[in-house]
Amino acid sequence: MTQDELKTLVGQAALKYVVPGEVIGVGTGSTVNKFIDALATIKDQIKGAVSSSVASTQRLQALGIPVLDANEVDELAVYVDGADEIDGRGYMIKGGGAALTREKIVAALSRQFVCIVDESKVVSSLGKFPLPVEVIPMAAQRIARQFDAMGAHAVLRTVEGQPLVTDNGQHILDVHGLSIDEPLAFEQQVNQWAGVVTVGVFANQRAHVALVGTASGVKALNFG
Repeated sequence: MTQDELKTLVGQAALKYVVPGEVIGVGTGSTVNKFIDALATIKDQIKGAVSSSVASTQRLQALGIPVLDANEVDELAVYVDGADEIDGRGYMIKGGGAALTREKIVAALSRQFVCIVDESKVVSSLGKFPLPVEVIPMAAQRIARQFDAMGAHAVLRTVEGQPLVTDNGQHILDVHGLSIDEPLAFEQQVNQWAGVVTVGVFANQRAHVALVGTASGVKALNFG
């Protein structure tokens, strides 16, 4: 089974967590795109969606799913999103698609976080995938030096030779060489650095459920 087929499987499996009559939180990325496509088949059963990125908003609207501003809702029943890595406790690294800040905001609005991934994203400890950190541009080099002092290496993410600009108008550092054994403590530490908008460790907003696409089907991992 191809990776694309696995993504389709978990995207469809996430439909059973959609609460009829509610607004749904929708994340960003190629696996989430499969969920959005599946969501379109039951769009008449939901009030709409709160989206974590411009790209997801455009896809939702193109399929006729209303998109609400996060400030228009008090709470979301469920948030469905992917991850770059997820460990056995539901802690994740996210931000490969540069939407980590908005993803964390939508996750914080939600009662339940359902993470949809293929089995290659399940790890014993976080850090092999370069950690995305959204930063205010004027602080980028100073924050990179702070990671260097930890024994890691931070690289400014670029597109066609220019710094990538997020939907929030900020830049992304991708941090290599980390081993994150205590995600909660690490997230809290880096979030306190001046100029950090969001670190891509999702520990305070960890997943409650992971739907993992495997060659033998979708495996559900419940983290409580």
